[in-house]
Amino acid sequence: MPRILRVAAAQMGPNQRADSRAAILARMIALLEQAAGQGAQLVVFPELAFTTFFPRWLLEGAELEQYYEAAMPNPETQALFDRAKELGVGFYVGYAEKTAEGQHFNTAITVGPDGSVLQKYRKVHLPGSVEPRAGATFQQLEKRYFEYGDMGFPAFYGPDAWGAPVMGQLICNDRRWPEAWRVYALQGMELMVVGYNSAAYDPNGGDSEDQGLRTFHSQLAAQSNAYMNACWAVTVAKAGDEDGSGLIGGSCIVDPNGRIVAEAKTLGDEVILADCDLDLVQQGKQKMFNFAAHRRPDMYSMITERTGAEPPKR
Repeated sequence: MPRILRVAAAQMGPNQRADSRAAILARMIALLEQAAGQGAQLVVFPELAFTTFFPRWLLEGAELEQYYEAAMPNPETQALFDRAKELGVGFYVGYAEKTAEGQHFNTAITVGPDGSVLQKYRKVHLPGSVEPRAGATFQQLEKRYFEYGDMGFPAFYGPDAWGAPVMGQLICNDRRWPEAWRVYALQGMELMVVGYNSAAYDPNGGDSEDQGLRTFHSQLAAQSNAYMNACWAVTVAKAGDEDGSGLIGGSCIVDPNGRIVAEAKTLGDEVILADCDLDLVQQGKQKMFNFAAHRRPDMYSMITERTGAEPPKR
């Protein structure tokens, strides 16, 4: 019997800095209800879904700390968890985490249909810089506001009601790094869920990438890695004009052959769905990307021994 999981990508439009938490949460619950009404069993929300993308500004003190969550759920987000449990729907959601020890991470969790947290993930590939760029209207200061994720890439099982898929989680820039996908795939990962907030311009100050190219790159990363790791991929944006800074959309659901089977058409709140046949991953896992038969890890040592590129000696 095929394992079919109906997945929804709940793309969100912009969260303005002035928006209340209650207003943002109401939008998220509306998306959740819309997805559940169409039979979704798992709903994927974006990175930093409860707030604006605050690393675009230089902030400190209470102005900065307001964006972090000391627990998840908490009184301000509990309603999302409660409604999902009532509907029997699970979800992935990204948020800014502050630990009891005072550490700060860009974090995501996947929650089962019973309301339990199945797995937590902390973003590994932080983009941007620690220090702000002089003269720039918008910054990319994730390296200033977050520590590098310290949990690695832990695969986990979804519940039996979903067909018990082996799942992986990434956040935004992580999706561009094939090493992350491959570590999950080496654990048998069948379904990858990813939330992102990606600028519609080059956040490092260049002018060679426009919104169209950055959207293409976002989808290319999902398609190529889904194919090369024989998995389903669900990548979900927070999009549109957020406090004067553009964010790309391009949320999509990709099959194990790298084909987009559902794609967002707007830069606003939008639900797209797909019935994911989890057994489709076996074509790739047993043939072209049969790791046990074809991988040569003895030849790949440079990947873990070297960080920056070094040209060969002449």
